[in-house]
Amino acid sequence: MKTRNAVFGLVGPLALAAAVAACGKRPDASATDAQGPIVIGPENIAVVAETLLVDGPSISGSLAAERQARVNAELGGSVLEMYVEAGQTVAAGQPLAQIEPQTAREAAEFTNALVSSLENNLRLAQRNLDRSKRLQAGGAVSTAQMEQDEQAVAQAEATLAEARSRQTSAKRTLSRATVRAPFGGIVAARQASVGDVVKDGTQLFTIVDPSSLRLEAQVPADYLRTLKVGTPVHFQLTGFGDRQLTGKVSRIVPVLDPATRQIQVLVSVPNPDRSLVAGLFADGRVITSSHRGLTVPQGAVDMRGVRPTLMRLKDGKLQRVEVEVGLQDNAAERTEVTGVAVGDTVLLGSARDLQAGIPARVGAAAERASASAQ
Repeated sequence: MKTRNAVFGLVGPLALAAAVAACGKRPDASATDAQGPIVIGPENIAVVAETLLVDGPSISGSLAAERQARVNAELGGSVLEMYVEAGQTVAAGQPLAQIEPQTAREAAEFTNALVSSLENNLRLAQRNLDRSKRLQAGGAVSTAQMEQDEQAVAQAEATLAEARSRQTSAKRTLSRATVRAPFGGIVAARQASVGDVVKDGTQLFTIVDPSSLRLEAQVPADYLRTLKVGTPVHFQLTGFGDRQLTGKVSRIVPVLDPATRQIQVLVSVPNPDRSLVAGLFADGRVITSSHRGLTVPQGAVDMRGVRPTLMRLKDGKLQRVEVEVGLQDNAAERTEVTGVAVGDTVLLGSARDLQAGIPARVGAAAERASASAQ
């Protein structure tokens, strides 16, 4: 008659506990040796590995353009032309729209005519002054007349200077009839159409620079001491699968929200290939500290005793090992430990309650199913 191996899967601890209760005593190593090694399922084991542990608060939020502008009409009138559509790439200074500048054009034409007239007046006053100077040399003009001619020239120069200033202002106003892009980017929205009558200040376009995005998020105030500008942020975006992206804290708002006890941070996200777009939801964490160390899943560490322990499977037998716990990476659900080596096999969850010293081995799922059916 063949000796049947003991099997430990998800229900193994319960079956073993029931057997112990029926016998009224704990199984010892000699009894287990007689039965053969306990077969432990792969889902109940883990391997000690050297990994990168990180610490920092989790963050979430939506991406927004780092640089965004609302392009408004700077004078009123009818929209004559719309040169761009939403989604189109534009360069800095590129014309976006043309507004009928009736009032601005009339003002510009008036100031042009006024400047031309005053320039003639100045030339006339200057000729009178030059003639008076020649006549004064021969004693034909009095000093009083000379002073009047000089004053007339000065007055003409001042009046012309004022008119030229008005002319410059009128030209600037007229130039605003052509709406231009403030910087290179993409037209995110177009809020007007040809034929619309707009006023000064009416929004016409929204321009965004997609080369750099930002993430607005909040973090607990407890991390304020370790948080600083330049701190890296790792995150993932909806629609991008497991792709890991990196940004940096660009600004920290030094105001605590009294309701949530959190502070706002702005994260700069480079986007040189423009593959990311504003509005995507981001989920990640701020990396306030990081280092490499030996780690196990959090479910492998038994914290119920005086000291933390692991149940290790080594040389075909279970061993209870005391360990020291370091950094806890809650996002990755791993715990740093010392007292074990890379590659050690440890038990998870309820499998940690098996008795130390009993023989055990890791079995495949098919083997466990076959043994359970016997």
